[in-house]
Amino acid sequence: MDCKFTTDLGTVTVNEDVLLRVAGYAALECYGIVGMASKRTTDGLVQLLGRENLGRGVRIRPSTDSVNVDLYIIVEYGISIAAVAENIIDTVKYKIEHLTGIRVDQVNVSIEDIRV
Repeated sequence: MDCKFTTDLGTVTVNEDVLLRVAGYAALECYGIVGMASKRTTDGLVQLLGRENLGRGVRIRPSTDSVNVDLYIIVEYGISIAAVAENIIDTVKYKIEHLTGIRVDQVNVSIEDIRV
């Protein structure tokens, strides 16, 4: 679903794929993250996704004038999960709001796995 917002000059429509990529790349920039995760629904196994499949580790839930973002990530062993999650939340919210102009209500981070 596309996200729309209105400015003084007209209406801007941002495709959901753009939001998925912005959120995925912003999360990968953060320290302590190994990659995005995708759960296969058949057996519940977690897969590490490459840069070409970032959208599978991100879910965007648009509301009337904002979006909620769900991230499924794999973190590095030995790093504070709370610190990594807080950094990811701040970075993803900032990047989406400043690159697309769409307000972000929530960024939910799900730690799916830990890798050495």
